[in-house]
Order: sequence, then C-alpha cells, then structure tokens
Amino acid sequence: MAVSSASPLFLRETEIRRGVELLYFGYSHLYRQTDECLAQQGLGRAHHRALYFIARTPDLTISSLLRTLGITKQSLGRVLSELTDRGLIEARIGREDRRQRLLRLTETGAALEGRLFELMRQRLGLAYGKAGQEAVTGFWHVLEALIPQEERGRVAALTESKLP
Repeated sequence: MAVSSASPLFLRETEIRRGVELLYFGYSHLYRQTDECLAQQGLGRAHHRALYFIARTPDLTISSLLRTLGITKQSLGRVLSELTDRGLIEARIGREDRRQRLLRLTETGAALEGRLFELMRQRLGLAYGKAGQEAVTGFWHVLEALIPQEERGRVAALTESKLP
C-alpha cells in the first residue's frame, strides 16, 4: 500500500479521517507482535506501558508513573502488583522520603521489556526506513502537536534521557 500525498486541503474531513484510520491501523500493527508475546505471559498493554516507562526511568516514583500513564491509582496498583508478583519489577524505599517507592525492573523484567521493545524497534525501524528522514520528522511533529502543551515537558525529559 502506498500512502498518497496529503491534499493541499489537508484539514478537510476526508483527510482527517484518513489520518485517523492510518493511526489506528498503524498502531494496531505496531503492537500486534508485542500483544502476542504479552498474552503468552498473561499480561497486557497496561503491563507493557508500565515496564516501558520504568525501563526508561529507573527509580521512577509511583506518582510519576501515574502522571505519565494517566490512569487511576487502582488500575496502576493492580498492574504493579502483578508485575511484582511475577518478579518483573521491584520497589525500593526512597532515599530522601522513606514513604516513596522507587520502581525498577528486575533482570527478568528487563529481559522481557527488551524483547518487547525489539519487536517494536524492528517494525518501526522498517517503517522509518521506508518513509525517510523528512517524513519521520514530520510524523514526530504531528505526534508532538497531539500532546497538550502542559505535558510536553515530561515527553521531552524522556527524549533527553541518557538511557539507550
């Protein structure tokens, strides 16, 4: 399937609907293999998102993860309990505030998150290579514009991270 060029009237309903459809199907196919891998473990996308952000920011606080994921405490509690019970994450006591719990992946959790990321890296890498640098930059601009201004700092902090 070749994606046609955007119309000069790119703000019309037809073009917006095309973008929504491409986002939906692209997202669906990006996560298809990771969903299968997670299902084999009895886990889902919520677990994957938690693993991903804990991997990106070791010693992440629970409150920071809550803000990043934008889910309820109850939902996050269930996800973190399952990940802890399976030996994929651990919570350490905060250095300055002993009430804080700092989240980090275990060796097993890091291995699983690495496998999941590799599946996504391969698929996204192929798509990036096919689209080219200019298209990737444009895609990033569109995605960044979807993020509310007040949340962009948190995204930028991840981008500036020293993590691989």
